[in-house]
Amino acid sequence: MSRGKRTTGTPPKPCCMVSEILEEAGIDRERARQIRRQVLEGVILMCQWQLERLGQAREAAPPGRRGRKVEVE
Repeated sequence: MSRGKRTTGTPPKPCCMVSEILEEAGIDRERARQIRRQVLEGVILMCQWQLERLGQAREAAPPGRRGRKVEVE
């Protein structure tokens, strides 16, 4: 829904506002899907990296200790 078609007094729906912002920024639906996919893949990679670090920390911990504090970068 564009600004010209809105009736006065009716608040815009959030989904329409987001669509309008993306349209004004020149981002079409396909590009938004690509960005979403890249962000999700990045989150997956970060989680895998953290799991690897936790596994390495567990292997390096001396026996007899209950836990180890692992710094998150």
